[in-house]
Amino acid sequence: MELICAMDLKGGQVVHGRAGRRSEYAPLTWGISPTAEVRGYIEAVRPRSVYIADLDRIAGMGSHDEMVLGLSDLVSRCYLDRGCRGPRDMLDAPFITNVIGTETAGGDLSEFSGGYLSVDVKEGRVIPGGEEPEEIISRAEECGFSGCIFLHITAVGEECGIDRTGAEQIRSWTDLPLLYGGGVRDCTDLETLAAAGYDGAIIATAIHTGKVPLDLIRGGSFC
Repeated sequence: MELICAMDLKGGQVVHGRAGRRSEYAPLTWGISPTAEVRGYIEAVRPRSVYIADLDRIAGMGSHDEMVLGLSDLVSRCYLDRGCRGPRDMLDAPFITNVIGTETAGGDLSEFSGGYLSVDVKEGRVIPGGEEPEEIISRAEECGFSGCIFLHITAVGEECGIDRTGAEQIRSWTDLPLLYGGGVRDCTDLETLAAAGYDGAIIATAIHTGKVPLDLIRGGSFC
């Protein structure tokens, strides 16, 4: 199972995400990295793969494209959510896997081709439309996506753990590669996701608290 380091970017810095309360996000200056500057942060953590949410572009207030494209020498793979509102918003670079989040994509997901569909969930419902997550995930393959992310926004940064039964149920909704993000607390949660058949886990807080060993995120996998 792939291990992916989550990075939320805001105002040119890596910020610590907490339950989707973006107005409260502050630069991530504690934990592994002594700096929240994007390149310096990655040089300190040294992840193999990253998931980047460009919060400025998601909000329609600028972008971090130049910074992200400059990371190609530091990471093998970058899953990038830059607030795609249409296919033209997908960023073309060899190391980037575009992530199309339901938060910004609009109602017609079939207009996208390729990339990963991020099913953004708050309080059990997909945002912004309020659908059941199963309804959206089960349609991802017919819409042409190459994989999915179940992003439990309410759990981001909260270390609330993974419910085994719920994780298994979500995994059953699609045959596409599926990543899980939000609430991973420790290696026991990673074992739960791996046993349920997930292809990857997106984590951040558990790395900085030391509950997931740093060498795992640097190696990029959990077996």
